[in-house]
Amino acid sequence: MTIVDVLIVGAGPAGASAAVWARRAGLGVMLVDRAAPGRDKCCGDGLTALALRELESLGLQPERMKSWMPVEAACVRTPRGRVMRLPLPEGRGQFASVCRRTELDAGLVDLAAAAQADVRLGIAFDGFEDFGERASTASVRLSDNSVVHARFVVAADGVYSAVRKALGIGPHRYRGDWHAFRGYLRASGAAARDMWVWFEPDLLPGYAWSFPLGDGRVNVGFGVPRAHRGHDSAGGAGTLDGKEIAAVWASLTQRGHIATVLGAHQPDGPTRAWPIPARLGELELARGRALLCGDAAAAADPLTGEGIGQALQMGRMAAAAIARGGPPHSVTARYVRDARAEFTLDHRLARGLSRVLTHERLAELSLRAVDWSGWTRRQFARWMFEDYPRAAVATPRRWHRGLATAQGAYDPVAVGAMSSPS
Repeated sequence: MTIVDVLIVGAGPAGASAAVWARRAGLGVMLVDRAAPGRDKCCGDGLTALALRELESLGLQPERMKSWMPVEAACVRTPRGRVMRLPLPEGRGQFASVCRRTELDAGLVDLAAAAQADVRLGIAFDGFEDFGERASTASVRLSDNSVVHARFVVAADGVYSAVRKALGIGPHRYRGDWHAFRGYLRASGAAARDMWVWFEPDLLPGYAWSFPLGDGRVNVGFGVPRAHRGHDSAGGAGTLDGKEIAAVWASLTQRGHIATVLGAHQPDGPTRAWPIPARLGELELARGRALLCGDAAAAADPLTGEGIGQALQMGRMAAAAIARGGPPHSVTARYVRDARAEFTLDHRLARGLSRVLTHERLAELSLRAVDWSGWTRRQFARWMFEDYPRAAVATPRRWHRGLATAQGAYDPVAVGAMSSPS
């Protein structure tokens, strides 16, 4: 019989983050994931300032990631063809980067193992034998027929979370709110070493992207909400099926402005499609002794589909809530309160802006407003890459000195100052 303080199901960003922070708090941790080492998850591979700061605090070292690529600016093309370059702050660390998820997730699992979490890959959650409502632990059955008794369970097992289903949380047969499709290319175009975001009229309020990787490849893909107006010739919402997603992908790199950026190119690596869950405000975040994080909590941004930063942060928050102690209902209530306070307004704002981007004319006007001046371009870039909370303007409690001039992550000046003798 195995007894732990925290059983974490899912070894992606949310689960690995929870494992590292829980171990730092002195808790006994088991981290399991049904996937074997080296799993490849569909992702744009982009890392926002929020994600980078969380990764830095975990101790992830970019120099060990062969595909890691810092980004200094983003090139954005409006629905009607206007191209603008949005610069990020210079000389103050990294505010955006790109790293393959296979490398990132492996690095995070290594950090969890280095923190002395009991990491077991290729082992899946198989169900609850006892939710722990009357006992001091929850009893969890794993796919290797072992039973783990845990004071708390952190569900970080993705959009199709088996733990969430076992708890009876969430909509029946939930398949996410966005479709994403991604492939890797070798691209010869000089402009392909820049980060690109294309707001294509037929994909609104979604978008297409090309993100450069440090190993010479580019991650090219697109994301569209599941209720997608471009599917319905009458202008209403519809649902893209697999054949339609494949058709968009087949034509995407042949579109003139995209082909010009990529230059001569060829596939290099697998193509994958994946659902993205983005309805944080509608799902329960905890029940009994279980806390939901990341995709299991449908925490991706409703505007961009980004979810790595949110997952890392929620993992940290779950570990902190458990480490503070108390009866299960106090721990879960604390976690839910903190998570709602941190994310709800941002997601509500993002959902509203997504509705604006549904309409081509409004999307064009909004993006052209971004191009008004150097100041608006810089501020939009910082906002887009989550340098500060999306709804900061509406939440004075988040205002603090230096909000508008914060350092990025992995700032070599700050690191040098910290390591130099006093």
